[in-house]
Amino acid sequence: MQITKDIHYIGVNDHQITHFEGQFEVPNGMAYNSYVILDEKIAVMDTVETHFGAEWLNNLSAALAGRTPDYLVVQHMEPDHSANIIQFMSKFPNATVVASQTAFRMMQQFYGSDFANRRIVVGDGDTLALGRHTLTFLTAPMVHWPEVTVTYDQLDKVLFSADSFGKFGALDTEEDWACEARRYYFGIVGKFGAQVQALLKKAAAVEIRTVCPLHGPVLNGDALAEAMRLYNIWSSYGVESEGVMIAYTSVYGNTKKAVESLAQQLRAKGCPKVVVTCLQQEDWAEAVEDAFRYGKLVLATTTYNGHIFPAMKEFIDHLTERNYQNRTVAFIENGSWAPTAGKEMRQMLEGCKNLTLGSTVTLRSAMTFATLPQLDALAEELLYGGKSQEETAKKGWVCGLCGYVYEGETLPEGFACPVCHAGAEKFEPLK
Repeated sequence: MQITKDIHYIGVNDHQITHFEGQFEVPNGMAYNSYVILDEKIAVMDTVETHFGAEWLNNLSAALAGRTPDYLVVQHMEPDHSANIIQFMSKFPNATVVASQTAFRMMQQFYGSDFANRRIVVGDGDTLALGRHTLTFLTAPMVHWPEVTVTYDQLDKVLFSADSFGKFGALDTEEDWACEARRYYFGIVGKFGAQVQALLKKAAAVEIRTVCPLHGPVLNGDALAEAMRLYNIWSSYGVESEGVMIAYTSVYGNTKKAVESLAQQLRAKGCPKVVVTCLQQEDWAEAVEDAFRYGKLVLATTTYNGHIFPAMKEFIDHLTERNYQNRTVAFIENGSWAPTAGKEMRQMLEGCKNLTLGSTVTLRSAMTFATLPQLDALAEELLYGGKSQEETAKKGWVCGLCGYVYEGETLPEGFACPVCHAGAEKFEPLK
């Protein structure tokens, strides 16, 4: 695959893997990306996972067309990208490794060599001239390991972004970028929002036409603009989509019935999106993704051994480990003799920043008719902050000619539309 005139893709697809990092389900496999820049000097950007070394070297050989690489740039030391460093350096004895000081320390730890006589240590703002291409290195510590460096090609305006802007899935599988990139981000990078924000600020200082990540597709054009927009939302812990996620566990189906009733009432009241997730059955990383996507979350679970049902406890741990913040959270607890789950869930979230902890609805074994108005009140609270829909509805007047909205109980005497200058008689009450 040719990225630009001089930059070629030499990565591989892995369809043997079932769980990335041993925990993330990847039904469509993974891509381990690597690139080569062909200039007066040749730079190879990272290697690939150990089982694909031969395939990767074949791809590199085809791109080199008889030439020999001068540099191996190591941006990230996770073994799915660094596993073939020794093999590469043995095959090309005149090549030099380019990486951060921390990366060389990890190289020694992983592979028993830091190439003391064949290396260039780079830091923030350092450059490497290849000929027409000049590479600028930008440190990106904790995105998502401490040694990470990203690389900017000044000529083609390409950012080699390491693990940032990556996604699950092999490149020979067509699927929506945002869904698997969001699950990847919050599963792997989500804890490090501040560090991603710092990287985005560095990236904003240069013109970027193309992003080449270590996982997932190359991004440019509208796809790149959308990825930048989403990364800014995700890394600042903003709300991507308006809606309510309900995450629940249920042993005998009674808590599930309450959840379904709440979901029905939310939809009936006009909630733009209601996502219901059973934590005992669905992929935990999908659940974490949705918890960060939407602005409001309901946690519903049973009291179990005097505490929280295990799947719910694990889910909340995943959220707090990833700096869950800037959200509204409400609760449904169930207990036949001593319901304590609501209190414990609150306690687990107390250390999170900018969380609004809402009401708790308590079930005693099963739903009753008395539970319905409590769930209705919870739906009102989630949607309208505890006020009725009528109380929070915007009061005002709309111009029948241009659509301008004037907010207020009544129109001022002699009022005219500031946009089209229509008189008050053209305005109708806002519905």
